[in-house]
Amino acid sequence: MSDEILAFEAPEPLTPDDFDALDDILDDLRERYPDTPSWEVCDGFLAAVVCCRRPLGLDEVLPQLFGPDAKVPAAGAALSDTDTGVFSGPVQQRRFVELWQRRADEIAWALDHPVDSLEDEASYQPEVLDMVGAIAAMPEEERADIAPEEIPAIAQTWAMGFMAATQAWPEEWVAPRDKEAAAILEDTLDCISQLTEPDNGPLEIPMFDEDSPPSISRDRLDAYGEAIWAVYDLRKFWKSYGPRVASVRKQAEPGRNDPCSCGSGKKYKKCHGA
Repeated sequence: MSDEILAFEAPEPLTPDDFDALDDILDDLRERYPDTPSWEVCDGFLAAVVCCRRPLGLDEVLPQLFGPDAKVPAAGAALSDTDTGVFSGPVQQRRFVELWQRRADEIAWALDHPVDSLEDEASYQPEVLDMVGAIAAMPEEERADIAPEEIPAIAQTWAMGFMAATQAWPEEWVAPRDKEAAAILEDTLDCISQLTEPDNGPLEIPMFDEDSPPSISRDRLDAYGEAIWAVYDLRKFWKSYGPRVASVRKQAEPGRNDPCSCGSGKKYKKCHGA
């Protein structure tokens, strides 16, 4: 098989059981670290990590998600059997890292292989929950105590995770000096940022199942699609720029009659400036 064909071979996608395993790990972490985010937040965060201008290692990413105790070795180093940070042990840590990397590969592959429609099976699809629809389908007595404002809109927490990653590494998301490029970056990020707001439109459309109660407005559905395309654009945008190049400042040379910086005691013009 040629390298060209291999380059277009899709990675093994995560299965429903794999996502259940991730939820189980996060539930376990939440017992010890109550602020552990949901997988939807993590998936949005991961999408931004994949789009980031500079490749980020897990040793940088996990402390931002789970706090400073989330220790993992730097990229290329072996996982430890003893120092597993927030994880309950090496088995849980290895399983999380494996699933995280597979999801990262899945997202990167989808974003690097543009499609004409989000209906395409190969298109990038965020992992979002339809909490509005799920609660609407519950018996009335079971949802009586649930305040509507506590129910996140579709993709709201995913978008919060994405934007949190852009804020975690602001230096990697600084707009280019070119005004046109800066405007493009601002517009694409705004498409995602808009999803962090509630869905205030009339709920008219079921999100995933035609037989389910309406759970999303038409405007929100359009905004959701635009946000997915924005993720494609961000991946392409930063790949075209590449990692930032640190500016190198040349040290000012001493004047001809100044003492030479080498410490010889001679004037610069008669020493290293000769």
